[in-house]
Amino acid sequence: MKKEHKSVQEMWKNYLMSIGEDNGNINKNYTSWYFCDNEKSANDLAKLVREGIKRGTTSLYYWYELENEELPIEDEYSIITDWNGIAQCIIRTKKVSVLPFKDVNEEFAQIEGEGDKSLKYWRETHIDFFTKELKEQGIEFYEDMLVVFEEFEMVYK
Repeated sequence: MKKEHKSVQEMWKNYLMSIGEDNGNINKNYTSWYFCDNEKSANDLAKLVREGIKRGTTSLYYWYELENEELPIEDEYSIITDWNGIAQCIIRTKKVSVLPFKDVNEEFAQIEGEGDKSLKYWRETHIDFFTKELKEQGIEFYEDMLVVFEEFEMVYK
């Protein structure tokens, strides 16, 4: 497991101080992570979150099942990092939806805020990414697969 960069705890501490929470509450739950599977995308998407353009993300439900991992939870906090693990901003999950890939609509694509923000772009990008991800497991992507759509707000940068 990769060691958390010191900027992550520093950002969390600064955030807590900015909202007037006791500094002793530094262990309040949060996660830290970056987007995607490559440096350029991770850094570009973190920048979109910092700019307030990207307000959501989508992942395959399959990965949560496979890893026996809990789904994101409303009001949960995450520190978004760049590829190198350096803190960029803090988000709070507003809403979590589980639905078939084929049912993702234009509104979700707009919230995700990538590319030209169209549903066409969203679908093409995600089909490509999910197909590549699943190929390593010997599984084929299909549009009835469930996705987890997490809507969030940036609360600190």
